[in-house]
Amino acid sequence: MAQQLHVVLGTGPAGTALAEHLLGLGHLVRTVSRSGQAAVTGAEGVAADLTDAGRAAAAMQGATVVYHCANVPYERQVEIMPRMQEAVLTAVAATGARLVVLDTLYPYGPTGGVVMTEETPWRAVSRKGRMRADLDARYLAAHREGRLPVVMGRSADFFGPRVFNSSLGGTVFPAALTGSTALALGDIDLPHSYSYVPDVAAALALLGAHPEAAGRIWHLPTAPAPTTREVHRIVERLVGRPLAVDVLESPRAWGPFDDGFMREYAELFYQYQEPQIMDSAAFETRFGRRPTPLPDALADTVDWFRAALAARA
Repeated sequence: MAQQLHVVLGTGPAGTALAEHLLGLGHLVRTVSRSGQAAVTGAEGVAADLTDAGRAAAAMQGATVVYHCANVPYERQVEIMPRMQEAVLTAVAATGARLVVLDTLYPYGPTGGVVMTEETPWRAVSRKGRMRADLDARYLAAHREGRLPVVMGRSADFFGPRVFNSSLGGTVFPAALTGSTALALGDIDLPHSYSYVPDVAAALALLGAHPEAAGRIWHLPTAPAPTTREVHRIVERLVGRPLAVDVLESPRAWGPFDDGFMREYAELFYQYQEPQIMDSAAFETRFGRRPTPLPDALADTVDWFRAALAARA
């Protein structure tokens, strides 16, 4: 049987991890980004503007499955992401491929701490949350109307290799390893779901491998929600030293997160002021794929950041 071509849009942490995983499964892999640089060794890299349906379709030519993991800067999401969605839908439909979309929890909005399942109502209160909800409704409508097969996977906050711009990323692990001050948001004694990027990648690949899973949203495998303080305690044990933490109880500029970013992020800060608990039991039951135990995932993440710091030095 000829190898299938799997095309990954976006070369951030999730897209790169997914490309690696798909290569490990024996697929041909093409990554698409503005630079055109291949995300990982063994993948083909192609440059394309994903707001241009013609260029996007050319970049996807020959694909069996297309994975939409592309994102844009916070301050331009409401402007650009709807245009990107329409171009991607048009391009994938023209290609004849199936579409797998990586999504967030934003459409749910504040839940008052109620556990989020795939049945949770969409009650977004933020501009970006309402925009994401509108996009998701259009993806599902495109599938329902027979335009193309679409399936969506929702993830909680990322952590793991290559994850820097996250509440559990470049402001925590390098600080833990070097003894500098880490960042935390909101109330760190509330439960908060964190999704391990290699688990996200493996789950997206499973969605791509199962055409019968299309037409709906799945919560991707995520370990039971700890408190952020519990995460910090595990990291402390892994690095063998206490973790100094600066807790932002409200949005303000900090380190790499400047005033502009925090102004854009303020509308989503509720995520750290109430329990945010994502349940992924439906996916785990259907596909038999459980999340990596949190201590193991954190240990692997510490090892990756340790190696990255050593290489930089």
